[in-house]
Amino acid sequence: MFANRYVRTIIFSRVLLHLGIWIRNYAVLLYVTDLTDNNPVYVSLISVAEFAPIFLFALIGGTLADRWKPKRTMVGSDLLSSISVVAVLIALISGGWMALLIGSFISASLSQFSQPSAMKLYKRHVPGEQLQSVMAMSQTLAAIFMVLGPVIGTVIFIKLGIHVSLILTAVLFLGSSFILATLPRDADEPKSNEESSFAKELTAGLNYVWSNQSLRTLILTFAVVGFASGLTQPLQIFIVVEQLGQEKSFLQWLVMTNGAAMLLGGAVIMGAAKKVKPQLLFVSGLLVTAVCTIGIGASTLIWMTLVLLIISGFVYPAIQGGIQTLIVRNTEMDYIGRVSGAIMPVFMGMMVIGMFLSGYLKDTFSLLTVYVISGVMIIAGSFFMLPLLRETRKRSTL
Repeated sequence: MFANRYVRTIIFSRVLLHLGIWIRNYAVLLYVTDLTDNNPVYVSLISVAEFAPIFLFALIGGTLADRWKPKRTMVGSDLLSSISVVAVLIALISGGWMALLIGSFISASLSQFSQPSAMKLYKRHVPGEQLQSVMAMSQTLAAIFMVLGPVIGTVIFIKLGIHVSLILTAVLFLGSSFILATLPRDADEPKSNEESSFAKELTAGLNYVWSNQSLRTLILTFAVVGFASGLTQPLQIFIVVEQLGQEKSFLQWLVMTNGAAMLLGGAVIMGAAKKVKPQLLFVSGLLVTAVCTIGIGASTLIWMTLVLLIISGFVYPAIQGGIQTLIVRNTEMDYIGRVSGAIMPVFMGMMVIGMFLSGYLKDTFSLLTVYVISGVMIIAGSFFMLPLLRETRKRSTL
């Protein structure tokens, strides 16, 4: 796979991008919790600022990604992300800490143009038999930074402060842009005789998704699972403080444990990708994650929480690898950006709604109640995938 220039370059650029994102995220999280004395509402707003753009701009970004040249789109997005971080740094120096939330929002918005373009390049330049392995490798990369990112981000913030953290983030985003610039020039694509408008292409993408039964099933599943995931996303720090009785800095060790398990799981999935159907990987991962989610919410023992995080981390690449493979395999080249832009906002939009409600639900009920609700909803979401599993079995028996 690494012999493929496109895979090698995109993965290398993502190394810098992931590192910059982790440094920024942990710097913002720790800085805001220090200022607000661990206020759960402000902690939720941090997550909303980072994930809301996926809901708001992914469909627009996906449509434009199908219209624009992928390399140029990715280079420009990372470059503008770097510039936005510099602008936030200037605002922060002037005394406006709310600029951190605005900067996270802008940076996440720009990524909605970059991610569909990367999938378009994978679809075009990666052989079909290697596609699921490439997707699993991408999730393994994310797992590596689940291990390294929290440590690096926390150490940089504690030792050097919020200003240096933002400077490093800007430099890393800029480096990712330069690396992507080394890819071959985008090929000129043939234009149809009738120039299509943005609105027509966006509508065509939505119609394409709705006419595809597999994609409709994914949307329904993503909606439920996204909301369930959002309920617990901002509450991890309260697992550390309230359930386990540790200082908030202990969160990095939970994230590291979970990330190490993701790394191992990603390696296993890469090896098994050609043998296991993506539908089965997705459903199995969801069911295991649901059980672990409920267990984490109930556990008051550090060792038990760590075990559950290891198990859930191990199956996470199966979920994400299954998602990406199902999207790419069930989508024609011309619709990659729009399909990604139509499906992922459903997942992330519902996640944002869940994150927005999580702090209030925790205050109204309890931490355990929120985690139980999340686990039950993930189980419900997995059942929506059963028709795809039955269809796969029928095809295999023919």
